[in-house]
Amino acid sequence: MLIHKLSFPILLLSAAALCQQAAYAQDAPSPQQALQNFGISAAQIPQLERGEIVGYDVSETSQKELAIGVAMIIPVGLPQLADYIKKGKLNAGESDIVATGILGDNASVDSFKKFAFTEKQLDEAKAFLEAEPGDEFNLSKAELDSLKSLQAGLEDADNKTLLKTANQKYREFLLQRLQAYKKSGLAGIAPYSRDGGTADPAAELRNDAVNSKAWARYFPELQQAWLNYPAALPANTSEQFLWLNRRVEDRPTAVLNHRVIAIGEGGGIIVSRQFYVGHSYNSSQVVAGGLPYKDGTLVFYSIRSSTDQVAGIGSSLKHSIGREQMKKEMIKRLQRLNKDMKLKPAPVAADE
Repeated sequence: MLIHKLSFPILLLSAAALCQQAAYAQDAPSPQQALQNFGISAAQIPQLERGEIVGYDVSETSQKELAIGVAMIIPVGLPQLADYIKKGKLNAGESDIVATGILGDNASVDSFKKFAFTEKQLDEAKAFLEAEPGDEFNLSKAELDSLKSLQAGLEDADNKTLLKTANQKYREFLLQRLQAYKKSGLAGIAPYSRDGGTADPAAELRNDAVNSKAWARYFPELQQAWLNYPAALPANTSEQFLWLNRRVEDRPTAVLNHRVIAIGEGGGIIVSRQFYVGHSYNSSQVVAGGLPYKDGTLVFYSIRSSTDQVAGIGSSLKHSIGREQMKKEMIKRLQRLNKDMKLKPAPVAADE
Protein backbone atom coordinates (compact mmCIF):
# COMPACT_ATOMS: atom_id res chain seq x y z
CA MET A 1 0.00 0.00 0.00
CA LEU A 2 1.97 2.97 -1.30
CA ILE A 3 -0.14 5.63 0.38
CA HIS A 4 2.75 8.05 0.78
CA LYS A 5 3.37 7.97 -2.94
CA LEU A 6 -0.20 8.91 -3.77
CA SER A 7 -0.89 11.60 -1.25
CA PHE A 8 1.31 14.56 -2.09
CA PRO A 9 0.26 17.47 -4.24
CA ILE A 10 3.39 19.32 -5.38
CA LEU A 11 3.86 22.92 -4.23
CA LEU A 12 5.22 24.25 -7.51
CA LEU A 13 4.61 27.99 -7.77
CA SER A 14 5.42 30.31 -10.63
CA ALA A 15 7.42 33.48 -10.13
CA ALA A 16 4.63 35.48 -11.75
CA ALA A 17 2.09 34.22 -9.23
CA LEU A 18 4.14 35.21 -6.23
CA CYS A 19 5.42 38.50 -7.57
CA GLN A 20 1.91 39.90 -7.34
CA GLN A 21 0.89 41.68 -4.15
CA ALA A 22 -0.88 38.97 -2.17
CA ALA A 23 -3.93 39.10 0.08
CA TYR A 24 -3.33 39.68 3.75
CA ALA A 25 -4.96 37.90 6.64
CA GLN A 26 -7.77 39.90 8.17
CA ASP A 27 -6.32 39.56 11.67
CA ALA A 28 -2.78 38.27 11.59
CA PRO A 29 -2.39 35.76 14.43
CA SER A 30 0.38 35.79 16.94
CA PRO A 31 2.67 32.78 16.44
CA GLN A 32 1.43 31.30 19.72
CA GLN A 33 -2.19 31.66 18.62
CA ALA A 34 -1.39 30.08 15.29
CA LEU A 35 0.28 27.13 16.99
CA GLN A 36 -2.79 26.55 19.13
CA ASN A 37 -5.14 26.91 16.18
CA PHE A 38 -3.21 24.33 14.20
CA GLY A 39 -3.48 21.89 17.09
CA ILE A 40 0.14 22.15 18.21
CA SER A 41 0.24 21.65 21.95
CA ALA A 42 1.98 23.87 24.49
CA ALA A 43 4.40 21.00 25.18
CA GLN A 44 5.49 21.05 21.52
CA ILE A 45 6.40 24.75 21.47
CA PRO A 46 9.78 24.21 23.21
CA GLN A 47 10.49 21.41 20.71
CA LEU A 48 9.79 23.78 17.83
CA GLU A 49 11.94 26.49 19.36
CA ARG A 50 14.80 24.00 19.63
CA GLY A 51 14.56 23.56 15.88
CA GLU A 52 12.74 20.20 15.93
CA ILE A 53 10.06 19.08 13.49
CA VAL A 54 6.76 18.29 15.16
CA GLY A 55 3.66 16.55 13.90
CA TYR A 56 0.12 17.67 14.63
CA ASP A 57 -3.29 16.11 14.13
CA VAL A 58 -5.58 17.18 11.30
CA SER A 59 -9.20 16.06 11.56
CA GLU A 60 -10.26 13.36 9.11
CA THR A 61 -13.71 13.69 7.61
CA SER A 62 -14.35 10.08 6.51
CA GLN A 63 -13.00 6.54 6.60
CA LYS A 64 -11.37 7.20 3.23
CA GLU A 65 -9.36 10.21 4.36
CA LEU A 66 -5.80 10.42 5.63
CA ALA A 67 -4.79 13.70 7.22
CA ILE A 68 -1.76 14.97 9.11
CA GLY A 69 0.35 18.08 9.58
CA VAL A 70 3.98 18.88 10.33
CA ALA A 71 5.66 22.11 11.39
CA MET A 72 9.07 23.56 12.18
CA ILE A 73 10.67 26.91 12.93
CA ILE A 74 13.60 27.96 10.76
CA PRO A 75 16.01 30.87 11.44
CA VAL A 76 15.13 32.43 8.09
CA GLY A 77 12.91 35.43 7.45
CA LEU A 78 9.58 35.07 5.67
CA PRO A 79 10.75 37.00 2.57
CA GLN A 80 13.57 34.50 2.02
CA LEU A 81 11.17 31.56 2.38
CA ALA A 82 8.72 33.21 -0.05
CA ASP A 83 11.55 33.67 -2.55
CA TYR A 84 12.46 29.99 -2.20
CA ILE A 85 8.89 28.98 -2.99
CA LYS A 86 8.62 31.53 -5.78
CA LYS A 87 11.55 29.94 -7.61
CA GLY A 88 9.92 26.51 -7.50
CA LYS A 89 12.63 25.05 -5.29
CA LEU A 90 10.16 23.43 -2.93
CA ASN A 91 9.40 21.09 -5.84
CA ALA A 92 13.03 20.10 -6.46
CA GLY A 93 13.84 16.41 -6.31
CA GLU A 94 10.34 15.07 -6.98
CA SER A 95 11.51 11.97 -8.79
CA ASP A 96 7.98 10.66 -9.47
CA ILE A 97 7.04 13.57 -11.74
CA VAL A 98 7.36 12.59 -15.40
CA ALA A 99 6.07 15.85 -16.83
CA THR A 100 4.13 18.93 -15.77
CA GLY A 101 2.75 22.11 -17.25
CA ILE A 102 0.85 25.28 -16.41
CA LEU A 103 -2.68 25.54 -17.78
CA GLY A 104 -3.51 29.03 -19.00
CA ASP A 105 -6.87 30.62 -19.69
CA ASN A 106 -6.92 29.27 -23.24
CA ALA A 107 -6.02 25.67 -22.42
CA SER A 108 -6.71 23.16 -25.18
CA VAL A 109 -6.12 19.47 -25.83
CA ASP A 110 -2.62 20.45 -26.98
CA SER A 111 -1.92 21.78 -23.47
CA PHE A 112 -1.71 18.15 -22.37
CA LYS A 113 0.44 16.87 -25.23
CA LYS A 114 3.25 15.92 -22.85
CA PHE A 115 0.89 13.60 -21.03
CA ALA A 116 1.20 10.37 -22.95
CA PHE A 117 1.32 6.64 -22.53
CA THR A 118 4.64 5.53 -24.00
CA GLU A 119 5.28 2.42 -26.09
CA LYS A 120 6.49 0.71 -22.91
CA GLN A 121 3.11 1.54 -21.35
CA LEU A 122 1.06 0.01 -24.15
CA ASP A 123 -0.67 -2.39 -21.75
CA GLU A 124 -1.72 0.58 -19.60
CA ALA A 125 -3.09 2.34 -22.68
CA LYS A 126 -5.05 -0.75 -23.72
CA ALA A 127 -6.44 -1.14 -20.20
CA PHE A 128 -7.56 2.50 -20.30
CA LEU A 129 -9.39 2.00 -23.61
CA GLU A 130 -11.13 -1.08 -22.18
CA ALA A 131 -11.83 0.44 -18.74
CA GLU A 132 -14.87 -0.65 -16.75
CA PRO A 133 -16.38 0.77 -13.54
CA GLY A 134 -13.93 0.05 -10.74
CA ASP A 135 -10.80 1.39 -9.07
CA GLU A 136 -8.27 0.69 -11.85
CA PHE A 137 -9.05 4.10 -13.40
CA ASN A 138 -10.89 7.12 -12.00
CA LEU A 139 -13.43 7.69 -14.75
CA SER A 140 -17.02 8.91 -14.82
CA LYS A 141 -19.93 7.06 -16.39
CA ALA A 142 -19.89 9.47 -19.35
CA GLU A 143 -16.15 8.93 -19.83
CA LEU A 144 -16.55 5.15 -19.70
CA ASP A 145 -19.41 5.34 -22.20
CA SER A 146 -17.22 7.43 -24.50
CA LEU A 147 -14.47 4.80 -24.35
CA LYS A 148 -16.96 2.00 -24.99
CA SER A 149 -18.17 3.75 -28.14
CA LEU A 150 -14.61 3.58 -29.50
CA GLN A 151 -14.05 -0.11 -28.94
CA ALA A 152 -15.82 -1.48 -32.02
CA GLY A 153 -13.68 0.68 -34.27
CA LEU A 154 -10.47 -0.46 -32.61
CA GLU A 155 -10.91 -4.24 -32.93
CA ASP A 156 -8.35 -4.55 -35.72
CA ALA A 157 -6.22 -1.51 -34.82
CA ASP A 158 -2.47 -1.88 -34.55
CA ASN A 159 -0.55 -0.90 -31.44
CA LYS A 160 0.45 2.50 -32.80
CA THR A 161 -3.19 3.40 -33.43
CA LEU A 162 -4.26 2.14 -30.00
CA LEU A 163 -1.58 4.22 -28.31
CA LYS A 164 -2.47 7.35 -30.27
CA THR A 165 -6.18 6.90 -29.58
CA ALA A 166 -5.68 6.35 -25.85
CA ASN A 167 -3.51 9.45 -25.52
CA GLN A 168 -5.90 11.64 -27.49
CA LYS A 169 -8.94 10.48 -25.56
CA TYR A 170 -7.28 10.90 -22.16
CA ARG A 171 -6.24 14.45 -23.08
CA GLU A 172 -9.82 15.20 -24.11
CA PHE A 173 -11.05 13.96 -20.72
CA LEU A 174 -8.50 16.15 -18.91
CA LEU A 175 -9.55 19.24 -20.86
CA GLN A 176 -13.24 18.53 -20.23
CA ARG A 177 -12.63 18.10 -16.50
CA LEU A 178 -10.58 21.29 -16.35
CA GLN A 179 -13.28 23.27 -18.16
CA ALA A 180 -16.06 21.83 -15.99
CA TYR A 181 -14.18 22.70 -12.80
CA LYS A 182 -13.36 26.23 -13.94
CA LYS A 183 -17.01 26.78 -14.92
CA SER A 184 -18.73 25.20 -11.90
CA GLY A 185 -16.07 24.56 -9.25
CA LEU A 186 -16.61 21.56 -7.03
CA ALA A 187 -20.08 21.05 -8.53
CA GLY A 188 -18.42 20.46 -11.90
CA ILE A 189 -16.34 17.48 -10.74
CA ALA A 190 -17.87 14.28 -12.12
CA PRO A 191 -17.83 11.30 -9.72
CA TYR A 192 -15.74 8.22 -10.43
CA SER A 193 -17.68 5.08 -11.39
CA ARG A 194 -17.01 2.14 -9.11
CA ASP A 195 -18.27 -1.42 -9.25
CA GLY A 196 -21.67 -1.00 -7.64
CA GLY A 197 -21.31 2.66 -6.73
CA THR A 198 -19.31 5.86 -7.11
CA ALA A 199 -16.51 7.80 -5.46
CA ASP A 200 -17.23 11.51 -5.07
CA PRO A 201 -14.09 13.70 -5.06
CA ALA A 202 -16.26 16.84 -5.10
CA ALA A 203 -17.84 15.92 -1.76
CA GLU A 204 -14.42 15.03 -0.34
CA LEU A 205 -12.90 18.34 -1.35
CA ARG A 206 -15.94 20.26 -0.11
CA ASN A 207 -15.56 18.60 3.30
CA ASP A 208 -11.86 19.48 3.27
CA ALA A 209 -12.64 23.14 2.58
CA VAL A 210 -15.36 23.31 5.24
CA ASN A 211 -13.10 21.70 7.84
CA SER A 212 -10.08 23.90 7.08
CA LYS A 213 -10.81 25.95 10.18
CA ALA A 214 -7.28 26.70 11.39
CA TRP A 215 -6.30 28.94 8.48
CA ALA A 216 -9.86 29.99 7.67
CA ARG A 217 -10.01 31.99 10.89
CA TYR A 218 -7.42 34.38 9.49
CA PHE A 219 -8.26 34.16 5.80
CA PRO A 220 -12.09 33.85 5.90
CA GLU A 221 -12.67 35.44 2.49
CA LEU A 222 -10.09 33.14 0.93
CA GLN A 223 -11.64 30.10 2.60
CA GLN A 224 -15.12 31.01 1.31
CA ALA A 225 -13.79 31.61 -2.19
CA TRP A 226 -11.96 28.28 -2.01
CA LEU A 227 -15.17 26.53 -1.01
CA ASN A 228 -17.36 28.34 -3.55
CA TYR A 229 -14.99 28.58 -6.52
CA PRO A 230 -15.48 29.97 -9.18
CA ALA A 231 -16.63 32.74 -6.87
CA ALA A 232 -14.25 35.68 -7.12
CA LEU A 233 -11.03 35.35 -5.16
CA PRO A 234 -10.03 38.11 -2.74
CA ALA A 235 -8.34 41.10 -4.35
CA ASN A 236 -4.69 40.53 -5.33
CA THR A 237 -4.80 36.81 -4.50
CA SER A 238 -3.09 34.76 -7.21
CA GLU A 239 -4.13 31.38 -8.56
CA GLN A 240 -2.63 28.75 -10.82
CA PHE A 241 -3.78 25.63 -12.65
CA LEU A 242 -1.36 22.84 -13.51
CA TRP A 243 -1.37 19.31 -14.83
CA LEU A 244 1.03 16.60 -13.72
CA ASN A 245 2.01 13.21 -15.03
CA ARG A 246 3.22 11.30 -11.98
CA ARG A 247 4.29 7.73 -11.43
CA VAL A 248 2.00 6.33 -8.75
CA GLU A 249 2.28 2.66 -7.85
CA ASP A 250 4.59 2.35 -10.88
CA ARG A 251 1.89 3.61 -13.22
CA PRO A 252 1.52 6.91 -15.07
CA THR A 253 -1.27 9.03 -13.70
CA ALA A 254 -2.68 12.37 -14.74
CA VAL A 255 -3.39 14.97 -12.06
CA LEU A 256 -5.21 18.31 -12.35
CA ASN A 257 -4.29 20.83 -9.67
CA HIS A 258 -5.67 24.21 -8.59
CA ARG A 259 -3.64 26.45 -6.28
CA VAL A 260 -4.26 29.77 -4.61
CA ILE A 261 -1.48 31.81 -3.03
CA ALA A 262 -1.55 34.70 -0.56
CA ILE A 263 1.75 36.04 0.75
CA GLY A 264 2.25 39.30 2.64
CA GLU A 265 4.27 40.83 5.45
CA GLY A 266 2.10 39.15 8.09
CA GLY A 267 2.46 35.66 6.68
CA GLY A 268 1.84 33.53 3.65
CA ILE A 269 -0.44 30.64 2.74
CA ILE A 270 -0.83 28.23 -0.15
CA VAL A 271 -3.98 26.16 -0.60
CA SER A 272 -3.85 23.47 -3.24
CA ARG A 273 -6.35 20.85 -4.37
CA GLN A 274 -6.03 17.97 -6.78
CA PHE A 275 -9.51 17.95 -8.29
CA TYR A 276 -8.77 15.08 -10.67
CA VAL A 277 -6.44 12.11 -10.19
CA GLY A 278 -6.16 9.30 -12.74
CA HIS A 279 -6.07 6.37 -10.31
CA SER A 280 -5.04 5.04 -6.89
CA TYR A 281 -6.50 7.91 -4.84
CA ASN A 282 -9.46 10.23 -5.26
CA SER A 283 -8.47 13.74 -4.29
CA SER A 284 -6.12 15.71 -2.09
CA GLN A 285 -5.78 19.12 -0.43
CA VAL A 286 -2.67 20.84 0.89
CA VAL A 287 -2.48 23.83 3.18
CA ALA A 288 1.04 25.15 3.68
CA GLY A 289 2.67 28.39 4.60
CA GLY A 290 4.78 30.43 6.93
CA LEU A 291 4.31 32.94 9.74
CA PRO A 292 6.94 35.23 11.23
CA TYR A 293 8.12 33.76 14.53
CA LYS A 294 10.54 35.84 16.59
CA ASP A 295 13.63 36.10 14.39
CA GLY A 296 12.60 33.29 12.05
CA THR A 297 9.62 31.69 10.33
CA LEU A 298 7.14 29.06 11.47
CA VAL A 299 6.60 26.68 8.55
CA PHE A 300 3.39 24.64 8.59
CA TYR A 301 2.35 21.95 6.13
CA SER A 302 -0.78 19.79 6.22
CA ILE A 303 -2.34 17.30 3.83
CA ARG A 304 -5.76 15.73 3.51
CA SER A 305 -5.86 12.87 1.00
CA SER A 306 -8.77 10.59 0.19
CA THR A 307 -8.21 7.01 -0.97
CA ASP A 308 -10.42 3.93 -1.04
CA GLN A 309 -7.37 1.92 0.05
CA VAL A 310 -7.80 2.82 3.73
CA ALA A 311 -11.55 2.20 4.03
CA GLY A 312 -13.25 -1.05 5.02
CA ILE A 313 -11.86 -3.92 7.08
CA GLY A 314 -8.80 -2.94 9.09
CA SER A 315 -9.43 0.75 8.48
CA SER A 316 -7.96 1.87 11.82
CA LEU A 317 -4.67 0.08 11.20
CA LYS A 318 -4.54 1.24 7.58
CA HIS A 319 -5.02 4.83 8.72
CA SER A 320 -2.27 4.55 11.30
CA ILE A 321 0.17 3.12 8.76
CA GLY A 322 -0.88 5.61 6.11
CA ARG A 323 -0.47 8.64 8.38
CA GLU A 324 2.99 7.47 9.43
CA GLN A 325 4.04 7.02 5.81
CA MET A 326 2.73 10.47 4.93
CA LYS A 327 4.49 12.03 7.92
CA LYS A 328 7.83 10.52 6.91
CA GLU A 329 7.53 11.93 3.41
CA MET A 330 6.49 15.36 4.71
CA ILE A 331 9.45 15.40 7.08
CA LYS A 332 11.76 14.64 4.15
CA ARG A 333 10.45 17.71 2.38
CA LEU A 334 11.05 19.92 5.41
CA GLN A 335 14.55 18.46 5.73
CA ARG A 336 15.22 19.31 2.10
CA LEU A 337 14.09 22.86 2.82
CA ASN A 338 16.62 23.02 5.68
CA LYS A 339 19.36 21.73 3.40
CA ASP A 340 18.58 24.20 0.65
CA MET A 341 18.61 27.01 3.19
CA LYS A 342 22.06 25.76 4.28
CA LEU A 343 20.76 24.84 7.72
CA LYS A 344 21.60 21.81 9.80
CA PRO A 345 19.20 18.85 9.49
CA ALA A 346 16.30 19.37 11.87
CA PRO A 347 15.77 16.59 14.42
CA VAL A 348 12.31 15.08 14.64
CA ALA A 349 10.58 15.65 17.94
CA ALA A 350 9.70 12.59 19.99
CA ASP A 351 5.98 11.84 20.03
CA GLU A 352 4.22 12.83 23.18
